[in-house]
Amino acid sequence: MTKERPAAARLSGIRKAFGAVAAVDGADLLVHAGEVHGVLGENGAGKTTLLSILGGSLRPDAGEIRIGNAAVDLRSPRHAWDRGVGMVHQHFTLVPRLTVLENLTLGFRDAARGWRLPLDDVRVRAEELMGRTGLSVPFDSLTENLDVGERQRIEILKALLRNPSILILDEPTAVLMPGEIERLFALVRDLTDRGVAVVLVAHKLDEVLSVSDRVTVMREGRSILTAPVAEVERRALTRAMVGREPEPFSRPPAPSHGKTVAELRGARMLGRHGEWALDDVTLSIQAGEILGVAGVQGNGQRELAMALSGVRTPDGGSAMLPSGVGFITQDRSREGLIPDFDLVENMALALHRRAELRRGLLLDWRGIRDRTAAAVTRYQVRTPGASTAARALSGGNQQRLVVAREVAEATDLLVAENPTRGLDVAAAAFVHEELKRLVRGDGDTGMAAVVLISTDLDEVLALSHRIVVLVRGRILAVPEQARTKEGLGSLMLSVDHATA
Repeated sequence: MTKERPAAARLSGIRKAFGAVAAVDGADLLVHAGEVHGVLGENGAGKTTLLSILGGSLRPDAGEIRIGNAAVDLRSPRHAWDRGVGMVHQHFTLVPRLTVLENLTLGFRDAARGWRLPLDDVRVRAEELMGRTGLSVPFDSLTENLDVGERQRIEILKALLRNPSILILDEPTAVLMPGEIERLFALVRDLTDRGVAVVLVAHKLDEVLSVSDRVTVMREGRSILTAPVAEVERRALTRAMVGREPEPFSRPPAPSHGKTVAELRGARMLGRHGEWALDDVTLSIQAGEILGVAGVQGNGQRELAMALSGVRTPDGGSAMLPSGVGFITQDRSREGLIPDFDLVENMALALHRRAELRRGLLLDWRGIRDRTAAAVTRYQVRTPGASTAARALSGGNQQRLVVAREVAEATDLLVAENPTRGLDVAAAAFVHEELKRLVRGDGDTGMAAVVLISTDLDEVLALSHRIVVLVRGRILAVPEQARTKEGLGSLMLSVDHATA
């Protein structure tokens, strides 16, 4: 019989309410040293709240926390760190105006150095860690200038630099490329071999099952299932999470030839460092198609999204765009929503352009509230009410709100950057159906087009009628015989350039 590993952390009967809403309601979690423990559940099931309590960011209303054999009262993240608990949050905790190196160094101050940051020491340690993990970051860049994938890498490296004995990873892979995910999971296995306990939250079951030793499923704030991965089937986990099995990915039927709704001709856009992030890109997008865009991060995807959404005008060449454009941005908390605005106000950020929702210079707030209520219902946004601040929603429910708003705006074109980031399997399947509905023309607006820019190659392959790869700012068409993860991976690393 295999000897059970010692307990690294035990949470018992944890309860946490926000106003009248119990986010966690009597949840339990036992994490062993030297294991990867996956935590699964729908958006709003209480996963992030429970683990934020273990990470010291929130204090429970009831229940007990034990680290090792000792009961503890974790009053802050620093207090948790002092007991070896580190957390990588799905919502970034970096200081935008500091450089990457300064953010990595925060928390290493001490009075012996006169409160100066040990930048040189941390740079050496971080370089060694980047070599081991493959998670590369630009030390001297301002954090506010980095994209969401780069900030995710910083958060992971920042936690690893402090050598935690319990490491909590909340959606760490949502914006990482497949190769980076593989290296991260190899590192996780290396950590557990050295006795570290790793708690992993992710919505892709394949990822969780590939690396976890045990899993806990949460639903409506409670822990309803805990089992070794070897003893539980995928279908059982899905049913425990959402109460049913969602429909699998299905590639939409080939579109009939539609009119051109958007076009770039010789488009060039400068990147953060003055380089051509988009370099002579010519691209035509037709109504009725989902165009998938893949690429290693930093090859122009962000600039392509901004050009097609109208957020930025190309620095060279031309862009022909329609009037009804929706844009699901890669960073919901910094670009998609204003956290302190309530749901109605956040919906108004787009709906204010609608003529039917204006009364001269004033907005028709009753109409916007009605639209918000309909979106909350249709997209199953879990919220106490439309007057709730966006920051009070779980990450997945924030994503649902952004998707609902931008799909409604996309009468002609939807530009979607990682649209299912942070969504559970049922919600992701619903969003996929919404994208298909847009290009089919179901409803009153006729056929639209979707540009799907995603780090999830399974998503790109399953949903796209046509796929292109961005390589060093140029477009490379993907032939039918290369429509596999291996084929896309090869093209993404190609040094050949072509325009499609």
